[in-house]
Order: sequence, then structure tokens, then C-alpha cells
Amino acid sequence: MSKGRIVVTGGAGFIGANVVSALNERGEEKILIVDHLSEGLKWKNLVGLKFEDYLDRDDFLRLIEEEKLGNIRAIIHLGACSDTTVRDLQFLYKNNYQYSQKICLFALKNNFRFIYASSAATYGDGSFGFKDDEGLLFKLRPLNPYGFFKHLFDLWAYQKGFLKFVVGLKYFNVFGDKEFHKGEMRSVALKAYEQIKREGKVRLFKSYHPDYEDGGQLRDFIYVKDAVEVTLFFLDHPEINGLFNVGTGKARSFKDLVTAVFHALGLKPNIEYIEMPEPLRKQYQYFTQADLTKLRKAGYNKPFRELEEAVKEYVNFLEKESSYFLG
Repeated sequence: MSKGRIVVTGGAGFIGANVVSALNERGEEKILIVDHLSEGLKWKNLVGLKFEDYLDRDDFLRLIEEEKLGNIRAIIHLGACSDTTVRDLQFLYKNNYQYSQKICLFALKNNFRFIYASSAATYGDGSFGFKDDEGLLFKLRPLNPYGFFKHLFDLWAYQKGFLKFVVGLKYFNVFGDKEFHKGEMRSVALKAYEQIKREGKVRLFKSYHPDYEDGGQLRDFIYVKDAVEVTLFFLDHPEINGLFNVGTGKARSFKDLVTAVFHALGLKPNIEYIEMPEPLRKQYQYFTQADLTKLRKAGYNKPFRELEEAVKEYVNFLEKESSYFLG
């Protein structure tokens, strides 16, 4: 096994904690987790994981700047504010863009493997498709500040020529274990489960687009375990670099997703369609679907779980573990 620690920023977060768990399953324990724990449930994601140390994100940055961090073989940079409703642009600039720049430069200077989280939010309304071709970056029009700063980092890495040496992963709609702490950014799968348990029904937004019926808005939903497997594929293949989509390549409707949750609980679907808040209507994506041509060409050939299979596995987990995370 290779020497040197694996740094996982955002390691107490949703995808990050799942990455650490998957590394543990491989026998990897030389892991440094970087995150920012304040109030909330995120700390529970670290319970049961095996890692050498934990650092606050500010302390990690200070040690980088002082060049006091060594014995590292890879940095999986998943730490960022993922709230698409945040409007504090200075915060997003420093936290999601400038911070990422500093970690990327540190990794490149020291020849560490660098894998970072981009987002499907960079594609905006999908007018220019969902193809992870770096040559198309300047055409993209993100719909919210979160997507903009993820896009801005992609552009920076591309213009500097760094995408020849690092990997950016455009995660689509990820759902699964360890997302309880995410508040309003929890997946629709988890929100649906909670609503069913509480009220016996699920509320979905009405459609305001003539091509989509209520509940017929389409997303590329990917189970977190599949997203993690793609992430670790690039850890295993340092010779492969660039931007890559992380989705299933198969768009499904919100109605499909919610129906799968009901069925996993052995219940008949009961869906109520409600008005979408006015500000959200202007930045709403009606369709996302990852183009997987580049990922498959790079050699990732594993099949992705079907939506119903993934939802059933997730619901079974929630039935057993939700009391711990919500307690």
C-alpha cells in the first residue's frame, strides 16, 4: 500500500464522509480529515470512521501556507459550501474559490494527487448540454452563485493548464447516507422519506414549463456509493486527468424518485403538488443528465445502480439508522 496520508477536505460532509468510509473498507486509515464543525449533526458522520487526525479548515490552510504539512500522497478536495441559496458572494469567493486555489497550488507544487469537487450546477439550464468537454466551459451559464464559483474554479484550472494534472468531478444529484446535516440541501429522497414518516404524503413543486408535467421535472439522480466509486477510480488512476461528469447518464423524474421511496416503504404513492417560490422559478433546472462518454472512455466501466434499487437500499438504511442521526 502506498505511503503517505490521504487528505479529505469536507471529510465530515456528505460525500466526504462516504469517501472516508470507502477508503476504510479498502484498509486505508492514514487519512487526514479537514472540515469545519459548528452546530448541527455533521460531527455524527465521523463516528465509526478510522482516520489519523482531524483539522479545522482554517488550521489546514495555515499549515499549508507555513509549509508544515508533509507525508501526503493525495488530496480529495470536497470541502465547500454546497447551499445553492447562499447569496453572500464574498463568502463563496473565499470559501469555494480562493480556498480551492490555494489547496490546488499546494498539491501541484508538491506533486500530490489532487481531485476536487465541481458540480452539475455549472451547466445552468442545460442549454449547451451536459458534456464535460473543457473546450465548452466558456459557453456555460450557471444559474446561482454556488454554480458560478464552482464554474469559476473550473475555468481557472483550465486556463492555467492545471486540468492536465488534476481531476475535477461534476457531481450531479447525489443522495444517500450521511446527508442529514445538510438542512434544505438534503436530497429529495431524504425529504420524501421524512415527509412520508411525518404526514403520509410528499409535496413536490408544480411545473412551470410546458414540456414537463407536475413531478415530471428530470434529474440525474446518483446514489452516493456510486459517486464515491467514481471518485476513488481517479485516486487509483493518477494518469487520468481533466473534468469528468459523475452521474448515471439516465435522467429520472422527481415523481419516479418519490414513488420509489413509497414503494420501498411498502406504501401507495400520495403526492401533492405545490407552488414553487417565485425566486426559485428563475433558476430552476428542468432537466439534467450526465454525458458519460468521457468517463467511459477513461476506463470507468462499472454499471450504476438503478434508481429503484438505490432508493430501496437507502430507505432500508434510514429505517435502521435515522433515529441516531436525528436524535
